[in-house]
Amino acid sequence: MSERDVILEVEDVHKSFGGLAAVAGATFDVERSSITALIGPNGAGKTTLFHVVSGFYKPDHGAVRLDGERIDGSPTHRIVRRGLVRTFQLTKALTRMSVLDNMLVAAPAQPGERMWRVFATPGAVKRREEEVHERALELLSLVGLERLADDYAAVLSGGQRKLLEFARALMTEPSLVMLDEPMAGVNPSLGVELLEHMRELQRERGTTFLLIEHDIDVVMTVSERVVVMSSGAVIADGPPDDVRRNEAVIDAYLGSPHAHEEVHEIAGESSS
Repeated sequence: MSERDVILEVEDVHKSFGGLAAVAGATFDVERSSITALIGPNGAGKTTLFHVVSGFYKPDHGAVRLDGERIDGSPTHRIVRRGLVRTFQLTKALTRMSVLDNMLVAAPAQPGERMWRVFATPGAVKRREEEVHERALELLSLVGLERLADDYAAVLSGGQRKLLEFARALMTEPSLVMLDEPMAGVNPSLGVELLEHMRELQRERGTTFLLIEHDIDVVMTVSERVVVMSSGAVIADGPPDDVRRNEAVIDAYLGSPHAHEEVHEIAGESSS
């Protein structure tokens, strides 16, 4: 059996706030070029763990490794340069800039960022600007926002801002994309297209995706592996069909406001 190709390792991560443990020893890994879902009841610690992995929080204990090298405690911009980028539950569009400009600011390796290059290598600067502009329009087309490229981001709906944030994340040319509830507020038909684009990027570019998602149907359809958190710890980890029948997972969801519906969905049963 060949050795697993792991891109992200989360090892015994702890994070507390005022004595309250939000993440309590979470451990799992993500294989390269996979689509992995991170699920769990509200308050399970999923978003806090995302913040730790992406550099917004420093863990109290534990380690996070990207391609075998520790990134826990590293500044967010350095983690992005290493190839890990994430989106948020609440979108962070630059509302006073156009949709296209939101995309352009995310592009890496722009020689025009350094004034001396503008004068020393004007041809290279112009070529890179053209490449970035073309890539931005390509990605906006991918998420159905190309017709709004010249509009201010402030006019976008919540769902459209989600799509813009997804496209902007891809502008950084990442190897690992972390998506925090990518389907929330997105038109269902656009959501289906978004999922297909994820699969396409996975197949054709080898992009790895780790997503938090509450829509169990989406999780079970798109994910190759599901990691389940409860009370800050990982309680299950495996293929979707195995996880949906895991008693610990079903028990964890029993405390949620929609317990019966969620248990039926996870177990793959039809509710009456």
